[in-house]
Amino acid sequence: MDSADHIEIKTLNIDDIIPIRHQVMWPDQPMDFVKIPEDKLGTHYGLFDQGRLTSVVSVFINGQEAQFRKFATLSEEQGKGYGNHLLRHLFSELANKDIDRVWCNARVEKSDFYKKFGMVSTGQTFCKSGMDYVIMEKFLRPNHPKG
Repeated sequence: MDSADHIEIKTLNIDDIIPIRHQVMWPDQPMDFVKIPEDKLGTHYGLFDQGRLTSVVSVFINGQEAQFRKFATLSEEQGKGYGNHLLRHLFSELANKDIDRVWCNARVEKSDFYKKFGMVSTGQTFCKSGMDYVIMEKFLRPNHPKG
C-alpha cells in the first residue's frame, strides 16, 4: 500500500464481510462456520482499496470494553499494510467512543502482529477447531489502572 489516497474504510452489513471471512479464515468449512451469533450486535468495518474490499473486522462493544473478531485480509493482499491501516482506524474509533480496553482472541502464530499495536498477552490461551489462541488486550486510556 503505497498511498492511503485510494483507501476507504466503511461500516458494512454483516453479509458484505462474510465472504472474506470465509475465504481467508476457514475456506474448507461451510460459509456458516464463520458466522457468529453476536454478528447482529456488532459493527462491521471494511477497508476498500480503489473500491475493492480487501480487509474486514467486526467489533463488539460491551460497556467500556470492545472485542474485535474475525479480522481478515484477502490472502493475496496480506503484507501490504491494509490490516495495519484498518486496525489503527479501529483503535482510533474505539478511543473516540471512550472505550477503556480492547481485546481479541489472536491466533498464536499471529500474536506478533498485534504486539506492533501495543497489545499484550493476558496469558490466557485456548484451542478451538484445531487452532491455538491467546487472548490479547490493549488499554486505550493511559490513566486506566492497567494501562
